Amino acid sequence: MKNVPVPATARERAPRLPERAVWINGALVRGEDVMLSLFDRGARDGEGVFETLRIYRGQPFAWERHMERLVLSAAELGFPVPPAPARLRHGLAQVLAADGLSDAVARITVTRGIPGGRPTRSGAWVDVEPIAARIWKGARTSEARVIFSKRPFHPGALGRHKTTSRLAYALAREELRPAGADEALMCGADGEVFEGATSNVFAVVGGETLTPPLARGILPGIVRAWVIAAGPSLGVAVREAPLTREALLAADEIFLTNSVQEVVPVAAIGERALPAREVGLRLRDAYRAAVETASAG
Repeated sequence: MKNVPVPATARERAPRLPERAVWINGALVRGEDVMLSLFDRGARDGEGVFETLRIYRGQPFAWERHMERLVLSAAELGFPVPPAPARLRHGLAQVLAADGLSDAVARITVTRGIPGGRPTRSGAWVDVEPIAARIWKGARTSEARVIFSKRPFHPGALGRHKTTSRLAYALAREELRPAGADEALMCGADGEVFEGATSNVFAVVGGETLTPPLARGILPGIVRAWVIAAGPSLGVAVREAPLTREALLAADEIFLTNSVQEVVPVAAIGERALPAREVGLRLRDAYRAAVETASAG
């Protein structure tokens, strides 16, 4: 069958591909040259895992923790052995240099690769974006606005892994713009709150700082773990406990965590303004100090 030329009008309607550099399976490419085989199980069936992390002054923060989570998920899910963290780090350095970025958001993706080879090799790519394009308005001001997603949700057996099968989370994020919100909280049909579409959630209720348990299947966030570990030295003892919509609507304070947004105090949930942000602000400042210390070293 002959190739059929694409009409000029169709070419004009095609979305413009980003020109930023991508490291993919060992090669540095841009634009139309960024390709993943449709036979790769990551592209075909969403069989991939990834890490999103923040780059400060050209250095990835908490790199080892992110790589531990990536490698552990790949092993538990039966992936072929992914590229060594050192190779991925080299690929990240190449992409940052190619785009001239020092403060950015990086995504490291590993797929189950193309089946049939002996041994099957995983697919992998690294891409970065300028940080300014990814920060929520509420993260800039430390006054985030959140809503409850309208779609019932449960993390399920794969919720603790950061897989590329993100449709449920993407649909929740699509609810944000009409509501003028920064983040959507994912809840079960019974009102149990699990996590944000891209974050972990904490609430100060009756003087206690609570966060949903990992046993409920939520993502073990890197900044979530930092808050739990560092909190006691800052006068913030965190306890894992199930949270409900009703509890959050009555909370004194709510804050969110993820590696890109850091620690984000919440100013309003739905139409309700929250009375306090003190705990979230204290943790935000301490986290930023930890980043500054690590980056300066």
